[in-house]
Amino acid sequence: MIDVYLYSGFLGSGKTSLLLNSIAQLKAAGKKPAVLMNEFGELPVDSDSVSASGDVPLKELLSGCICCTGSEKTEAQLQALLEDYEGIDVILIETTGAAHPVEALDAVYSPLFADRLQVKGIVTVADAPRWLNREELSPRIHSLMLEQIRHAHIIALNKSDLVTDSQLATISMELANLNTSAPIVQTVKGKLDFSFIEKTLSAEKSAQQPIISGKNLPLSSKVILFLNPVKKEDVESWTASLPDTVYRMKGYIPIEGVKNPMLFQYAYGMVNWMPEYVKMPERLVVIGEGIEQIEWID
Repeated sequence: MIDVYLYSGFLGSGKTSLLLNSIAQLKAAGKKPAVLMNEFGELPVDSDSVSASGDVPLKELLSGCICCTGSEKTEAQLQALLEDYEGIDVILIETTGAAHPVEALDAVYSPLFADRLQVKGIVTVADAPRWLNREELSPRIHSLMLEQIRHAHIIALNKSDLVTDSQLATISMELANLNTSAPIVQTVKGKLDFSFIEKTLSAEKSAQQPIISGKNLPLSSKVILFLNPVKKEDVESWTASLPDTVYRMKGYIPIEGVKNPMLFQYAYGMVNWMPEYVKMPERLVVIGEGIEQIEWID
C-alpha cells in the first residue's frame, strides 16, 4: 500500500515550504514521492514550485476545495496518479488554507483505491505570527484555523523565528491546550525532518486507527466487499441498524436487476443512491468509531 500524508494549515502558513522540504528528503532517501496539490485559484502558483523541484509525479485541483465540491475531482486526480505513474512510495496531499482537514480525508477514503492507499495522518502547519493576531480574523476563518489545529497529528509551528521566545512559549502552550495528543515542532521555513513525521505517525496508531478526531476518539475505516448482488431495501435496512458511531459510508454496491454497481453514499443519517454507467469496484468504505466488528450480513 502507498502511504498518504495530508498537509493542512491556513493560507500562507508555509505548507508548500514543508512540502518541498519533504520531497527533497524523500528523494534523497531513494523514495519516489507523488504530490496532489489543491490550489485556491485558477493558476497553479504553488505547484509550479513542485514542478521545478524535479521529476515528481504531480496532479492539481484548481479553483475548487478538496473537501467539498472538489471531492469527485480529487478522487479522479488520485486515480490518475496511481494509473499514470509506477513505483510511487508516498503521496503528499497539500490542501488549500480553506480546507477542513478531516473533510479533506473523505476524498482519500474512496472505494476506488481503498485497498491501495493508507492514510498515515495529518500534519498541520501553524503560522506563529498569525496565531498571535488570530482574533483579527473573521469568526468563520478563526474557527477553521482552530479546527485545523485540533485535528492535527503533528503540528509544525512555523515562522518561529519571527516571534520572541516568550511569545513562542505562549503559542506552544495554547496549541497544546487545543490538541493534547499532537507533538508541536518549532520550524523555520517549513524545515521538518520527514523521518520524524514518518516515525511519529507510524508509532501513534495502527491500521485500525488511521485518524484521531478532535475529541481524541479513534476514527477507523473499513472496507466491506460484496460478492453477490443484493437488494436496495436490504442495504437500507442494514444501514438503519448500524450504530450512531458510523459517520460516513461511500462505495459501489451490486444491486439485483441493475447492470452496474450503484454509487451508495451515507452521511449524517442520510442515504443517497446514484446509477453508474460503467463497471465499478464492488466495495463499500465505512468510516466511524469502533466499527471493527461491522460486517455485511448476506
